Amino acid sequence: MTENSGNTMTVLVTGATGRTGSRVAEAARAAGLTVRAASRSGEVPFDWTDPGTWDAALRGADGAYLAYPSDIGAPDAAAAVGALARRAVSLGVRRLVLLSARGEELARPAEEALRVPGAEWTVLRCAWFAQNFGEGPLADQVRGPELAFAAPDALREPFIDVRDVAEVAVAVLRGPAGRYGGRVLELTGPELLTWGEALAEVGRAAGEVKRYVAVPVAAYGAALRELGVPEEEADFLIALFTALLDGRNASLTQDVPQLLGRPARPFSTYASDTWK
Repeated sequence: MTENSGNTMTVLVTGATGRTGSRVAEAARAAGLTVRAASRSGEVPFDWTDPGTWDAALRGADGAYLAYPSDIGAPDAAAAVGALARRAVSLGVRRLVLLSARGEELARPAEEALRVPGAEWTVLRCAWFAQNFGEGPLADQVRGPELAFAAPDALREPFIDVRDVAEVAVAVLRGPAGRYGGRVLELTGPELLTWGEALAEVGRAAGEVKRYVAVPVAAYGAALRELGVPEEEADFLIALFTALLDGRNASLTQDVPQLLGRPARPFSTYASDTWK
């Protein structure tokens, strides 16, 4: 398959109502691909926990974008990713793109599970999303004057815009056979920012003063439990944040500009597009 013939492709997008899946579906349609938007409540029924929903979603597709719900490092992720990858290949869907997490060792089993015989797999390891400041569990705080989170004050992150992740996913799905197969791509934004600096960008775009408060991970976990987060989930998040918020991702890569032929979107662009 060549890039020019990509507009004949049908791609399955899992989590198509979610943060990344919705953008991947949008970018794929803009590129002329036929999109099979799959989710538990979407136009194509699909449930990671119910293999009975997989065949109808996969059959006849040329490629698939796989976004595991909750977290790619969750204990049940590897088994599900491996089983879906094997079923996809058996149905002729060989081009598989998996959303993963940069610096998350718990995600590695799921990445390994994707590498089934016959699959042309690609892993997208992403840093924190810029959209975490406007969508998901932190959004309500960000709308107010203060954001309290477990990232240390001095920690710098290469926040990436989900729109760039989506465009990379589509470039991989419709690219020439073999160009991106068997590759792990590490996707970052073009700059390193502290969480306070990123929040300040949101404040400037919104015309408001916003303050970042760094909370020790253990205290943040205790606050989650007080809010009713189940013990097992809180323990997982504490372990995850302890690892990911230690500075391991404080570096930039060139994978986004190399694939898209342009610089990655800076955080200020996300803030201006979302908060003005």
